[in-house]
Amino acid sequence: MKSIEIQNATKTYPNGVTALKDVSCTIRQGEFVVVMGQSGSGKSTFLQIAGLLDTPSSGHVVINGRDTASLKKNELADVRLKTLGFVFQAFHLNPHLRAYENVMLPMLINRDFHSKKDMEVRAKELIETVGLKERMNHYPGELSGGEQQRVAIARAMANNPDFILADEPTGNLDSANEQSIFDELKLLSQGGRGVLVVCHNDAVVEYADRLFHMRDGVMEEQER
Repeated sequence: MKSIEIQNATKTYPNGVTALKDVSCTIRQGEFVVVMGQSGSGKSTFLQIAGLLDTPSSGHVVINGRDTASLKKNELADVRLKTLGFVFQAFHLNPHLRAYENVMLPMLINRDFHSKKDMEVRAKELIETVGLKERMNHYPGELSGGEQQRVAIARAMANNPDFILADEPTGNLDSANEQSIFDELKLLSQGGRGVLVVCHNDAVVEYADRLFHMRDGVMEEQER
């Protein structure tokens, strides 16, 4: 089974702050894993390390059996591009591109796609998958916050990743929209992808297959 394994990861920044303290966790395909914690607890640092956006000061990140410590920068970038998809609190959509064009962006640097037509077809299919068929030609400024985050989820799926990593994905949304986003992410895990959500919103707990709590850089699994 494909997985992300974080093994005894510690992260200490140059200012002396230790954000993670000997953290170990495995995210497997088909699991919805939630890491809860207050601001400054270390949960976002954990996601960045799991997603190869940062490196641990000590410890290892093993993705699909491959120890990423041995990879060169271009190899790490390739893993991020093809194996991982990211969803953030800020939607990070290009305001000058239509919804489906935003979804196409990760495909433009993926050599697995051979034509712009292939990219456009897949992007529009993904937009339909997240329930925005009638909005695919709209620009981000013409979409609600919930709709923009759905576009961001579709974009995260563009290169058919094994895992989706979401950092406070409902932080800018109201309660109705937050439920729809959690529903979308749960569907992805039920479809066989590993989903990691770091969040301080208690509403996500009911979606979790496994639940962890982070405090002062220490992570503990909670009983379900």
